[in-house]
Amino acid sequence: MILFLYLDRDTSIHRLDPRTKIISAGIIFGICLCFNHPLYLAAVSAGIMAIAIWARALPNIWKLRYILILLVIFSTLLWPFFAQGPTLLWSWRFLQISQESLLYGIGMGLRLAMFVVAGLIFLSTTRHEEFINGLIRMGMPYPFAFALSTALRLVPTFVGAGATIIQAQVSRGLDLQTGNIFSRVGKFIPQAVPLFIYAIRHTNYLAMALESRGFDPQSPRTLYYEPHLSRKDYGVLVFFVFLLGIMLCMRLGLSLGAVMPGRL
Repeated sequence: MILFLYLDRDTSIHRLDPRTKIISAGIIFGICLCFNHPLYLAAVSAGIMAIAIWARALPNIWKLRYILILLVIFSTLLWPFFAQGPTLLWSWRFLQISQESLLYGIGMGLRLAMFVVAGLIFLSTTRHEEFINGLIRMGMPYPFAFALSTALRLVPTFVGAGATIIQAQVSRGLDLQTGNIFSRVGKFIPQAVPLFIYAIRHTNYLAMALESRGFDPQSPRTLYYEPHLSRKDYGVLVFFVFLLGIMLCMRLGLSLGAVMPGRL
């Protein structure tokens, strides 16, 4: 079972400094937050998908295609019942769907999907060690970086252990395919007991291993991997900062146009 999303590819995005990829991913998230209209978000989505093609991260995106589709569908269906607009499209008793709320729901679905895609691109092009090293080089205290690193490593470990427990129970006759959704979910609850026991045991072993090696989070340390910002990294950062500035100006212009339409 492959639990890590990193794809070993020789692309220019893979070769970027981890700090560049961390900052760029944060800027992409900010760009997604600049607009609510699906037309603008569709253009942003096209740009993000172009980066995914460039990074050769499409296999990971294809694995989660159903989740991305469900995000867009559920957002499109649910938001019109909570957001209202002046252009009414459908009304039934207390339920009203307007054109503005429908467009807003589609936009929110695209935004959530692009959040996931941007995260997948980052995880597909950045090793775990590079990510933590980049956070340390950006000024994060080592104890926090170590705690984050440990948490990221434990998540796939526990997921793998849970899958092993389920497979062992199925081989002993546990039926997870029949019954309604509530009975099927109820069959998974008893499987949490051995998983909790495994988690406590694994955490105890990890603590003993750290103590036996004299682990001290406050002591100075050297790093095996020493990333360096190149001209390409600075160029990428300048490009994304400039792009974010353009998007913010467009957002400000759209807001002013909505408030003062007679001045535009």
